Amino acid sequence: MSGSRPPSLDRRTLLAAAAAGALATACATAGGRPSGEVAVLGDSAAWEKPMTAAGAAMKSVAALRLVPEVNPSLESFEQIVRSSLRTDKTPDMLKYWSGYRLQDLARTGGIEDLTGQWDKAAAKGWVEPSLREAFTYRRRVYGLPMNLAYWVIFYNPRVFREHGIDTPETWDGFLGACERLKKAGVTPLHGTAADRWPSFIWFQEILSRQDPRFYQDLMNGRERYTDPRAERALRTIASFFDKDWFTPMDLSHTDAAAALVRGTVGMVACGTWLGSTLAAAGGRPGKNVDAFVLPMADPGARPGVVFESSALVATVKGPDRTEALKATGTWLHPTVMKAFAHTLQDGCPNPRVEAANPVVDGLTRKVRGDRLWLLNRFWEQGPPELVEATVDDLAGFLLNPSSYRETLRTMQDRADDAWQVWREAEET
Repeated sequence: MSGSRPPSLDRRTLLAAAAAGALATACATAGGRPSGEVAVLGDSAAWEKPMTAAGAAMKSVAALRLVPEVNPSLESFEQIVRSSLRTDKTPDMLKYWSGYRLQDLARTGGIEDLTGQWDKAAAKGWVEPSLREAFTYRRRVYGLPMNLAYWVIFYNPRVFREHGIDTPETWDGFLGACERLKKAGVTPLHGTAADRWPSFIWFQEILSRQDPRFYQDLMNGRERYTDPRAERALRTIASFFDKDWFTPMDLSHTDAAAALVRGTVGMVACGTWLGSTLAAAGGRPGKNVDAFVLPMADPGARPGVVFESSALVATVKGPDRTEALKATGTWLHPTVMKAFAHTLQDGCPNPRVEAANPVVDGLTRKVRGDRLWLLNRFWEQGPPELVEATVDDLAGFLLNPSSYRETLRTMQDRADDAWQVWREAEET
């Protein structure tokens, strides 16, 4: 695990035990599956059914079935991936991340170059071309997009109608919606540090709307956290705390989804993958659940939206390498993509696949119609060790919003060291 502090002794013990169990699973996978089947190791139980559906669809077009295997512990999943790539006992395929995390994995030499598969899919119109950079290392593609989640603001249209609130189309409209919800006794915004990783969400959302170019440059080490523009973003979030617009910081996304459907929380910032959680809570797309792209705080800035897309990766030493590579050549096929996206109820990287539900359809039309700038999610931006530590720093800020200046100085100190190490490794 990377972070601002090393894990306690007890936590180290727990992680070691989790890693040992996961390694046993990985080794079992690495023994190979029957002919015509390829295992895909991932970290999300919520993706098991979508992967199974995609596997069945692939069987119909390529006589090859994908079989999901899940390690739900983020930390032990990453440990297993790292350790197994150095051995001959590695999973055939992985559900991984895009951006710098994928680049970091490509550096090991343990995953396949999938440039040819990407190019063939692109020639058929089976993949959104602007996503390529997020899956590229040294001009070669090392992963294929699995989903295309847009980071948006979910809301309950029935609640908005009840309180006379229009779907915000401007930044002032968004702030006005928060004010009206608060006056009506509805908590305007879900904010959380639960499960740790969501701590970056509001920093990402606010900064990318105030200055998307600065967001992009900061995330790629070309700007500094001590810049006034980063401070403005944290001060904006602190002002939301001052107005009592946020939920308690320990409210999970699952509980927030249920509260949104009930009408006790007004808006939830998340990726479109939250749709399945909302549905489980009784949400019905277009009826008591809808979503909008957070408007730009600077109307003169290039309009954009944050996206998230997981990577399908093939390993070099997997026991079923030949079939794994065959699977990568078929993954973006419309039949496979439709089965996956519609079961997941999320956006799809293949533009020729119809949207999974009305909410995703409306968002996709807006993104494509307005040609919004696709900005990769915070979690995939920057050296992984830096992102992990910065998430912890932002969690501390959410629990003590007045600490924003100290938080930014700490984050920049970490960034100076992390980017130096990353760039030195690039030169070797």
